[in-house]
This record gives sequence, structure tokens and C-alpha cells, in this order.
Amino acid sequence: MAPQPTKADRFAFGLWTVGWPARDPFGDPTRPPLDPVESVHRLAELGAWGVTFHDDDLIPFGSDDATREKHIERFREALAETGIVVPTMTTNLFNHPVFKDGAFTSNDRSIRRYALRKVIRNLDLAASLGAQTYVFWGGREGSESDGAKDVRAALDRYREAIDTLAQYVIDRGYGIRFALEPKPNEPRGDILLPTIGHALGFISSLEHQEMVGLNPEVGHEQMAGLNFAHGIAQALWQGKLFHIDLNGQRGIKFDQDLVFGHGDLLNAFFLVDLLEGAGGGVPAYDGPRHFDYKPSRTEDINGVWVSAAANMSTYLLLKERAAAWRADPEVQQALADARVPELATPTLAPGESYSDLIADASAYEAFDVEAAGARGLGAVRINQLAVEHLLGAR
Repeated sequence: MAPQPTKADRFAFGLWTVGWPARDPFGDPTRPPLDPVESVHRLAELGAWGVTFHDDDLIPFGSDDATREKHIERFREALAETGIVVPTMTTNLFNHPVFKDGAFTSNDRSIRRYALRKVIRNLDLAASLGAQTYVFWGGREGSESDGAKDVRAALDRYREAIDTLAQYVIDRGYGIRFALEPKPNEPRGDILLPTIGHALGFISSLEHQEMVGLNPEVGHEQMAGLNFAHGIAQALWQGKLFHIDLNGQRGIKFDQDLVFGHGDLLNAFFLVDLLEGAGGGVPAYDGPRHFDYKPSRTEDINGVWVSAAANMSTYLLLKERAAAWRADPEVQQALADARVPELATPTLAPGESYSDLIADASAYEAFDVEAAGARGLGAVRINQLAVEHLLGAR
């Protein structure tokens, strides 16, 4: 029987996930719109802890102030009734035609100024709801024509926007951190900051880089053919994993937003192992386990909630399987045989200098290169043990 989620698991969903009416470029919606209040209640019933949203998910674009407040008040009441929290919020800077050439990096200065104002207004809302992280996905920050966008100037404007908004948060004392969400393409042909590595490089140029991290998404990195677990390891290593979007992706194609684990299951296994501490007893990541997926277009409303539950169940099953894999004596021996623990030992001994290294004949002159080269790693055995645990054979 699949484990049941609780609020202690810190599972969160975006209103745009369960609320997606299943419209795609080739077909009309297959489901009616969902009331955000209903989504909050249904997610709470399933054991979710948090809900996230773009401003336009909750408040229809162009609403006047009175209408805006009515939508917010209904939402606050639903949060109070269910105990659901809002850990994260973001601004929709991609849907309206005004953003077709970008928001922070639009060639049109007036659009850039409008985008900043739209975000500032919603930072105020995020703070009032207790959100601790604000996500920036630059889905329209890019181009289809290399000649139509000065990328260096665009990055200047991107940096200017993040620096300005960071200063606003600091001046207001909101305590909100920013998380950049990389993606290589779709909806733009080429999106700026396409991968974890690009985003980390960009963050290093910011005025308030200490308050800006990442919100990587499984499918976004895998669309570029990259190893998501490796990217997350680097984000953790640099102290920049502020948030995470979990879903499934099957190879280099369009952004599928499948249920978590319904893509590269083995990579999902090692990802959960990493997030939960890789056997160390303390999770390496203590933020929300946020699902940014879309219920399949084939599903009705009931299928929406089945798929939402599937995300949480899959994560918990993988967490169980990863813990069992780490506790398996045969796995521990295979890891030791592959010298995985040895990698944590510094190459130079405490106090050893490069001069000492040069003087050590065993490091080079007497080192048996042929014997070391002939020694197998045993990596296939390690992977096979993971597969056997995944399949319940151990």
C-alpha cells in the first residue's frame, strides 16, 4: 500500500497545475476551469501542505482593485479553513501579449517598467500571505532571432530588474528570497538563463546575490539532455537550492510536465535519495517538495486529483526505497568497493602542500598506473541494486 502524505512532508502544488484546463497548441480545453478555493480544499484533503500561484492564477488579469481584494479574501479564508500555507509565489510575465518579447528584457522600455510594477505589487501580496520565496521564471525572456535581441544588453536589464526588486524587498523588510527558474526553450525559441549553470553564473553578478538562488525543474533540465540530480547536487553544493519543481519528463522534447517519476524513474530515485540526505539521516534540502506538473489532457476532474495524489505517493515510495537501498549491506559494500566514501577524503592530507605531494614518490614515480587502470569500479552493480530496490526485489 502506498504511504499517505501528511503536512510534515511539505508537499506543495501550484494552482496552475491542478487548475490547468488542458488546452494545448492543437486542442481546446478538455476540463472546465477550477475555482482556486476548491483547489485549496481538495489539495488539503489529499494531504498537501502548501499551495503556490502566479498572480493571474488567483486574480484575473486586469481586475480592478475591489475585484482583486474579493479574490484575495476568498483565498485567505480557504487557507485559514484548511491550514494550507503559501510558501512561494510568482508573477505571470508570459501570458499576456504585452510580454511577447519579454518582460524584464523586452526591447520596449515601457514594458520593462510595467513588468517591474506588476511584480512589486505582487511582492506585497506574497509578503502578506507569508511566502518566503518568490520565483522568477523568464519564459518570455529570450528570442527566436539572434539579430532581434542584444543578449548582453538583455542580461544587463535582467540584472537591473532583479537588483531593483531585491532592494525593494530589503527596504520593506519582507524577508523573501528570490529563486530563478531555468529553462532552455518553450515558449521562446531560446530562453535566457537556460540551465542551472547559466543561472548560477548570472546570480554571481547580482548586487544582492546572497538572497537569490534557484528553483530548478526536473523537465526543464532534462529537456536540455542534462542530469537533473547532478544539477541539484551542484545547487546544494553552492547553497543555492531555494526551491524545487518536481515533475516527470521523457527525453529531449517539449515540456511534458508529467507526474513526478513518470519519466526517468531511476534519476528520480537518485534525486529523492539526494534531497533526503543520501543516507546521512538529515535531509540535504528542507524546503517545499513542490510539484509543477499538469494532469494529462486525457483526464477528467476526478483524474486531476488522482494525478495530484500520484505525485505525493511516488515521492514517498521513492523515499522509502532510497532509505532501504542505503540500509542494504550489499549496497554499502558495493559503494565501498567503488570507493565512493573515499571521494570525501581530501586529495592532499591536512597540512600537506604541493611540495610535499611532489616529494611523495608513491603519488607518481612508484604509482602502479597499470594496476589502477585495470581495476573496475562496479558502477553497474550499484545501479542494478538500485533497480532491484525500485522493483521491490529486495
